[in-house]
Amino acid sequence: MAVSMSDVARHAGVSQRTVSNVVNNYVHVSPATRARVQASLDALGYRPNTAARRLRTGRTGTVTLAVPTFRERYFADLAEAVVAAARERSTTVLVETTGGRHETELELLRGGGEILTDGLIMSAVSLGRTDQRSTHPVVLIGDREPGSAIDHVGIKNREAAQAAVSHLLETGRRRIVLLGAGHGPRRSYQLRRQGYQAALKKYGIAPLIVECDWTTAAAAEAVTALLTEKAVPDGIFAMNDSAALGALRALGRAGIDVPGQVSVVGFDDIVEAGLSTPSLSTVAPLLDDIASMALDLLAEQLDEEHVPQHRMAGYELRVRESTGR
Repeated sequence: MAVSMSDVARHAGVSQRTVSNVVNNYVHVSPATRARVQASLDALGYRPNTAARRLRTGRTGTVTLAVPTFRERYFADLAEAVVAAARERSTTVLVETTGGRHETELELLRGGGEILTDGLIMSAVSLGRTDQRSTHPVVLIGDREPGSAIDHVGIKNREAAQAAVSHLLETGRRRIVLLGAGHGPRRSYQLRRQGYQAALKKYGIAPLIVECDWTTAAAAEAVTALLTEKAVPDGIFAMNDSAALGALRALGRAGIDVPGQVSVVGFDDIVEAGLSTPSLSTVAPLLDDIASMALDLLAEQLDEEHVPQHRMAGYELRVRESTGR
């Protein structure tokens, strides 16, 4: 016989309503009570009647995740984290790509695009501060202009970039190039550049800025051009890992030792960062935390008194061979 919520409630010593709140991932349950109920759910092998719950609540049990592209590995890693976190909540994720187009992002933001799910998580690159959502629950991932009234989860881009460049400085690097200037998501670029400049300012060092797309091919071409000018840096901070991998490729072709002559650090900690030769030091946004925060905010938007929130996930600087001495 199937285990019911009342069975779980008796086992945990709580009300059936409390069990329902835990099963439906409502936020107004204390951590201790949630843990006790979850232990009973696990011990009894409770499985929710998904069809009945959807009929009762009017919810589909699905959310939409919209990302610009899967050509950048970061967005594939982000999607994997969101799917894993949603599975723990008995939620299914439908995935859309926007191409970073403003009209597509705006349509999704306003609940269009034939999206028939309980809410939208979107990594937007073109939306502005004045773009507003409809009543459809929405959480934006990434960097947002100050003053936005939409729920948002980001990372401390400025702080993370400063930590990465400070790491290069602490290993004795002084001619540190910022690779990928003027490209990528505008707000992310601004914040990472500010972190780069803040780190150099502490040492009284002038910035060295190199423009290129945040792609491996474009970065390799830009670094090759820099080397032909005999302007060899001793450190490179790339705007993302794809650009950093391009820098490693160009330096390797030129016979320049990494990290002996030039140290390289990237941003995102995509899978390839740990597999390159040499392995790439990089900033790792904590994607599992980002995913959980975004799903929590979607759930909280069901509360009529919900006030839009801006939450910041953590990061780690993962030091590998490309900056080892």
